[in-house]
Amino acid sequence: MRTKTTLLALALILAFGFTKNESAEYPKIEKGMIKMTIFYPNAEDVTFDMDYYVNNHMAMAANLMGDALKAMMIDKGLSGGTPETPSPYVAVGYFYFDSMEDFQNAMGPISDQLRADVPNYTNVQPVIQFSEVQTAQ
Repeated sequence: MRTKTTLLALALILAFGFTKNESAEYPKIEKGMIKMTIFYPNAEDVTFDMDYYVNNHMAMAANLMGDALKAMMIDKGLSGGTPETPSPYVAVGYFYFDSMEDFQNAMGPISDQLRADVPNYTNVQPVIQFSEVQTAQ
């Protein structure tokens, strides 16, 4: 399944041109970059349109963020700790930036537009975390 996620990310990168690639396979992610992670918790009543999320929402976000966005990845939850347990998250999205300032400058003007689009693909409130990348590819 990791191959499908990698291929999806690569297809998005090639289709929308929103990352600086130094290899043909992976975006350039470096130690010290800022990573915004968007978790979509799973529950019985959660609805999530992965096709819309990938092809509309995340693609729109990437295009609006422009060159400030260095890489983007999307995970689709499959299972929890064992194959028969539900995934704790239906999806997880990642945005990578060189700095928090770059993130703030890119996201500030578009945050309301992105928040307004969330009901088009899910009924769950996303949880956001910012991290500093400690290891890179």
